[in-house]
Amino acid sequence: MTPKNYTQQQLKATLPELFRIARRAHSLDALRKSIAKLVYTMSYEPIEGQDAFSDGKIIRIRDCGYAINQVISKRSEEKTGFSMAQAIVDIARGVPRPDLTPAFFADLYHLFLGLQGKGPRARYADTHLDSSDLEGREAAIERSRQLDALAGEVSRQMEFYADGLDPQAIKRRTLRRNRMLREMNATTKDWDDWRWQYRHVLRDPEQIKKLVALSDREIEAIEKSKLHRIPFGITPHYLSLMDDDPSDLRDMAIRAQVIPPAAYVDQLAAQTPTERTCLDFMRESDTSPIDLITRRYPAICIFKPFNTCPQICVYCQRNWEIEDAMMPGALASTEKIEAAIGWISDHPTIREVLITGGDPMGMDDDNIERILSKVAAIPSVERIRIGTRTPVTAPMRFTDRLVDILAQYRCTGTRQIGLVTHIQHSYELTPDTAAAVEKLRLHGISVFNQLVYTFFVSRRFEAAILRRNLTRIGVEPYYSFNTKGKEETAEYRVPIARLLQEQKEEARMLPGLTRTDEAVYNVPGMGKNYLRAKQHRDLLTILPDGTRVYEFHPWEKNITRNISTHVGHDVPILDYLQRLEAIGEKSENYGTIWYYV
Repeated sequence: MTPKNYTQQQLKATLPELFRIARRAHSLDALRKSIAKLVYTMSYEPIEGQDAFSDGKIIRIRDCGYAINQVISKRSEEKTGFSMAQAIVDIARGVPRPDLTPAFFADLYHLFLGLQGKGPRARYADTHLDSSDLEGREAAIERSRQLDALAGEVSRQMEFYADGLDPQAIKRRTLRRNRMLREMNATTKDWDDWRWQYRHVLRDPEQIKKLVALSDREIEAIEKSKLHRIPFGITPHYLSLMDDDPSDLRDMAIRAQVIPPAAYVDQLAAQTPTERTCLDFMRESDTSPIDLITRRYPAICIFKPFNTCPQICVYCQRNWEIEDAMMPGALASTEKIEAAIGWISDHPTIREVLITGGDPMGMDDDNIERILSKVAAIPSVERIRIGTRTPVTAPMRFTDRLVDILAQYRCTGTRQIGLVTHIQHSYELTPDTAAAVEKLRLHGISVFNQLVYTFFVSRRFEAAILRRNLTRIGVEPYYSFNTKGKEETAEYRVPIARLLQEQKEEARMLPGLTRTDEAVYNVPGMGKNYLRAKQHRDLLTILPDGTRVYEFHPWEKNITRNISTHVGHDVPILDYLQRLEAIGEKSENYGTIWYYV
């Protein structure tokens, strides 16, 4: 079935028995009981006759049964304000429900199929390992043959995506850099100087147009950003990663990082700078005991001495407090920095400090050393983490002197220095990035990566090739964040089901040390919710527009009494699949997405 033709009639034909029950039900409570009984019967009958159902189908039946029971429950109705039970009754009795969309019918359609052990097969069903009657060495040889077929198919999928370390990519970018240098009246020595990169952060649409091909939409977005003082800026190095012809989508993820979509610009343009402070999605103000400090977990705090970046990511968590790229006055006052460090010292239960912001690598060497020396002097601090995106936005920042400064505060057995970066796509990688990472590692500084799983990096095996290439240059995958549910960045969002599908069907194909990242959703005011652990969330309902609504349980639920949960709205799966189709993907390749709840 294509992503466009889900209807009420097709939904009713998928599980007729359920709608017969709904037509006869004398109350919603009676309907819930009857559906629960039907689900129980359909869920447990296959287990008794397992010859007819594979273990995979039994898992699908179980998961879909759980989801159906959840969405019709009275508690879900009270939590979300939407009655799935009433919607089912209305559909069964032919009551007009113009609010129910194809995205709504699509999600229920697949849940009902799944309850019967039906639905789209796994993407690699044809290359899944088959059981055989062979034993010993013959069985091992046959298994290896099948593994070769599976691994070969995975490799072919990953080869589709651009790799910034590919010789052809390096050649293209060298030519582009040289053109940019001529246009900017600069030399290679200038380019390799991080100070020059920072001084020449690109903001003006007219200048950017001369350096790289932009679509009309991109030009308009940049012009509006400048007009309405929306944070925007691109380093020359990062601009050189963009292709001359954006229509082939090779650099789609790179452009999406820094060039905002129209909806984002329009929403922020309609707000005053004061109103934009309400965009504190993670409610950091509620976990900030003193200026520059955020503390959400027991043994770690965030320290933010520098409130800007060399380059602005559109969907930045802190877009509500950063005014512009490399804005003047971004370094906190000496008094505030001293007070924050004093606060950390007064709380010896804090064993780790994450220095972030803003991007602390936007500071000069002297200020970095000054701040590091003060944090390192706190006896209870065992690890200092530095959050920075400069390995991809300005890798030349990692000079020998800077790396020496970082390394001098590393003390074997006493204090670790680590760097956490944010590399989004394999096409962002360059030899300069690899060289910066190598410098850090040779000085005993580990480098980790946090991927934000946006629409622009969410195609089949797109994140897998990133992980593979990250580990090739010495960067360890750390977290994969489901995109935050911020209204202004709706175009970046991906259904939770897609990230779960990616982890279980794509990342799982990689060697263990290449897939060390954990899939998480950052819950406002609560922190990280680990998505692979189902016990940390519940599906509440599917709204008329196809939006799945989840209830997230906080990390401290087992150690704190009377803790509240968070109800969050996801992205309709059908909408996501239609967007994939619009960029040339085949939605059937993602068919099992519906069964990750």
